[in-house]
Amino acid sequence: MLAGAVLHSHAQNPQPQPEESVADKTSEGRQIFATNCAACHGLDGSGTQRAPNIAANDRLQRISSADILRIVSQGVPGTGMPGFSSLGEARLKAVVAYVRDLQGKTTATSVPGDPKRGRQLFFGTAGCSSCHALGARGGFIGPDLTAYAQTHPAERMKAAIIDRTARDSKFEVATLAGADGQKYRGIVRNEDNFSLQLQSLDGSFHFFSKAGLKRIEREPASLMPSDYRLKLTPGELDDLVSFLHDAGSGAKASEKKDDDEQ
Repeated sequence: MLAGAVLHSHAQNPQPQPEESVADKTSEGRQIFATNCAACHGLDGSGTQRAPNIAANDRLQRISSADILRIVSQGVPGTGMPGFSSLGEARLKAVVAYVRDLQGKTTATSVPGDPKRGRQLFFGTAGCSSCHALGARGGFIGPDLTAYAQTHPAERMKAAIIDRTARDSKFEVATLAGADGQKYRGIVRNEDNFSLQLQSLDGSFHFFSKAGLKRIEREPASLMPSDYRLKLTPGELDDLVSFLHDAGSGAKASEKKDDDEQ
């Protein structure tokens, strides 16, 4: 009788089921995003050649989650963005929650270091500007770093400076040997099955037919020095990252002003 009373009590007053936490939803959204979205937008939402950055996209941050849900569900006509309505509303909402989480990680944070000393390092003793441009000043062989901090948090920027395995790999270095024995070394800018475009270290562009090349030697590492861990003190590294962070914040503010004026 007692057992029957307890069962009856539970039937009359069912125990509330624990709601899915925000962390659980974000974790689910991360998995769905990795399977369906990362190939174009990147695992961290920072974008690829196929699709734009959605983590630090100021316009996307200003629209509602309901609008993002509609975009993910229906796609964007006339672009490469397909609709994912087949995932179902619950899974789509999990993706939106994960996108919002990515956007939250790109908000302004306090970065240690002195940006003024970092600027002196970038354009001076550290030699960064010999390859990288920032604000229309600097080199051209490496990627432009004007807005780099918009898609790379401080720890990731620091890792990219001192750890070659953490660097972007899309700038492939190669040495080409022509049929006449002359060698060319530089960055591979474009390549298909039949031809290759190389930008040599002096900035010149060279176009080659692969059939006319004797050898293509691809280097596993980038042109960026691998000894910054030894060249820079921890304080100087913080200064350099702080400068890049401030430069990226300024570029983002300028983009927002231009968007508001349009």
